[in-house]
Amino acid sequence: MKYWLSLLFEPAEQLVDLARLAEDLGFEGVVLPDHVVIQVGDRTPHPVGFPLQAETEFLDPFCAFAAMAAVTTRLRFLNYIYVVPLRDPFLLAKQVASLALLSGNRFTLGTGVGWLQEEFETVGRAWSTRGRRMDEMLTIMQDFWDDGYAEFHGEFFDFPRSGMFPVPIAPVPLIIGGHSLRGARRAANYDGYILQRGIDDDTLREFAEIDTIRDAAGLTGPFERMIVWPGAGEPRSPEQLEDEVGLTGVIVMPWSLAGGPLSVRDKREAAERFVAAHMTSVT
Repeated sequence: MKYWLSLLFEPAEQLVDLARLAEDLGFEGVVLPDHVVIQVGDRTPHPVGFPLQAETEFLDPFCAFAAMAAVTTRLRFLNYIYVVPLRDPFLLAKQVASLALLSGNRFTLGTGVGWLQEEFETVGRAWSTRGRRMDEMLTIMQDFWDDGYAEFHGEFFDFPRSGMFPVPIAPVPLIIGGHSLRGARRAANYDGYILQRGIDDDTLREFAEIDTIRDAAGLTGPFERMIVWPGAGEPRSPEQLEDEVGLTGVIVMPWSLAGGPLSVRDKREAAERFVAAHMTSVT
């Protein structure tokens, strides 16, 4: 089981120290969210009820990961989740390749089609075609990362053979976040699935669908199965979930129920308690 420390909505001035903390305590990596722009006023409600506001702070995750990579040597970095179809594939492929190289191949792109329709409308991206557009984008990006060259002729993107260098020293893992059979089916063709809700009967069906698709396609490589663990809200421990549904990774925020502004020292103490209770090996 790999444990990832969630840094969602943590103060910008604490991120570098929290990255050091995560590496010191043996976490696999750290996780950051992504939004570009939030419309003021009424908008689509968050799928799990988070009270998103126009003033909610979202650092550019790639910039934040680069800063954290500079002060760590082992820690990995994961988006939960980066909304690929808000961007274009060329700039994004360049950014990801650069981050992968500068971090020593410690970056994983966690992505999904997005849920906030108004955000797409604000930046001028089509909402209804976001899934198909993302599929084309991921194909283009992986093609560039492979050997520096890509050519594509699709529904949304059409360009001749072109080069983009330098390329990552190893494949950049792509993990899809979702909460439906459609998301699970898309994830089956990549490197993992981050479940964006609790474990239930639908979850088991989604994981079974992934296995069916991968078996039919002859895909046998490693595949990450991850959840965001709600702590006290989940009656089963991460260890039990590993046995029951084959989880390989859990995203946790040990201080999520503490309330109020906390210092890095407070968060370290909460993280140490979590490590003692759940993580069997600490580096």
